[in-house]
Amino acid sequence: MELITGVERNRLIEACEHDSFHLELRDDYSVPDEDGPFESWLRNEPVDYAFMEPWTQMVKRLAGEGRAVRRVRIVSHPHTPYIQWEHRTTLRNLEAGEDIRWLPRHTVPGDLIFPFDGKDWWLIDDRLLAVGHIDAGRVTGHEVIDDPKVIAEAVSLRDALWALAIPHGEYRP
Repeated sequence: MELITGVERNRLIEACEHDSFHLELRDDYSVPDEDGPFESWLRNEPVDYAFMEPWTQMVKRLAGEGRAVRRVRIVSHPHTPYIQWEHRTTLRNLEAGEDIRWLPRHTVPGDLIFPFDGKDWWLIDDRLLAVGHIDAGRVTGHEVIDDPKVIAEAVSLRDALWALAIPHGEYRP
């Protein structure tokens, strides 16, 4: 299996025609760019959010062109420190034009089928998946899938989760 980098995955998102959707399933993300800012937040020190600029600029551009970037975060309760921090930083994503919803893990219906062994994924224009692969808590790359049957399953799951998830402005952790 060949994996693409996060930069290559972002190029796929930038190339979307209509919609990019991210399903997040983890309660902690060890993203190297976030290590310092997250540690600062944990120590209640000022946080430099410059690491978010490339992402928020891309989202602003896509949203300004009428293309949607959205995500559902399925999270455990009580929230981990990382999810607490992520909740606080979400306003920056929203201001850029991203639509983010939250779904407490314990409310997810048991009959929903999650493919890819609980891995996060991006669904782009209902035609392409980029499934994240993790090793030792870090994303090692993304597997690109274009199989119509797999895509249809992802679209169905996305639609079900989107309908259940709580918009960020209404979500109370």
